Amino acid sequence: MYDVLSLGEALIDFTTVSADAEGYPTMAAHPGGAPANFLAALAKFGAKTVLISKVGEDSFGRLLLGTLERAGIDSRGVIADKEVFTTLAFVTLDGKGEREFSFARKPGADTRLGEEEIDWSLIDDSRVFHFGTLSLTHEPARSATVKAVDYAKAKGKLISFDPNLREPLWPDLEQAKEQMLWGLSRADVVKISDSEVEFLFGLEPEEACGYIFETYAPKLLYVTCGAGGCWYMNPKAKGHVDSLKGIHIADTTGAGDIFGGSAMYRLLQSGKAPEELEGAELEELVRFASTAAGLSATRPGGISSVPELAEVLALM
Repeated sequence: MYDVLSLGEALIDFTTVSADAEGYPTMAAHPGGAPANFLAALAKFGAKTVLISKVGEDSFGRLLLGTLERAGIDSRGVIADKEVFTTLAFVTLDGKGEREFSFARKPGADTRLGEEEIDWSLIDDSRVFHFGTLSLTHEPARSATVKAVDYAKAKGKLISFDPNLREPLWPDLEQAKEQMLWGLSRADVVKISDSEVEFLFGLEPEEACGYIFETYAPKLLYVTCGAGGCWYMNPKAKGHVDSLKGIHIADTTGAGDIFGGSAMYRLLQSGKAPEELEGAELEELVRFASTAAGLSATRPGGISSVPELAEVLALM
């Protein structure tokens, strides 16, 4: 039995190391993709995980499959397709130091996953089903994701959702809103960012926390705010935890995914349903996830930046 299954993109993140006088970047390649980053945290801490995805039958696809294996993520649900190229993401910084994303994905392998390629027995054999919205931007992956989420829900699996909005990937932003709200309507556990609740509802994080909880009734909700920490809520508690302080930020790519995976690890370790966590337990869970995410931001990459469990516990 797997603890957590994730469906969605595995890709290569190219992050800026330096730039020349004209602004052209020198970039470093790192394995990533939000669902893979999420599972990497869980696997690093000892959970049993499996990924459903599609990569190209190319050098980057082979590198990703090797990375998943070394990270302890079962890749038997990952298809290598010779007809499409592995998706690539390029992360640059604007004049304010904010991340900007560009994608080589027209189409990328992750968008070409069809429902007939899903190994449904992997969902049967998993406790938790996690997904995001990058697999909802284009067909056939959109239909495959919808079918898989509904299948997992019908089987009584705990449904975890992180919208992970990347605006350049959507044909139009109304579609993005529609799919994000659909995801919220299906999820038991939601991790969403401050910028995403602003995009969807025009609300500040604390207010959004209450609104989402009342409107979509998740069992557990996190609204992450980067350096501003995290608001959280379940039926028994609501609160805020600060982000990790006194650290040098090297690369925030994947930090939100690692927060989500770390929080899910702690939830599974508790042995409780998400709606049953008491206030002190939930605060400790969020503090653990925030510490893991903060540590991950001190090193480059997504999958490769997950800290050791001992590092996280030492800082707590």
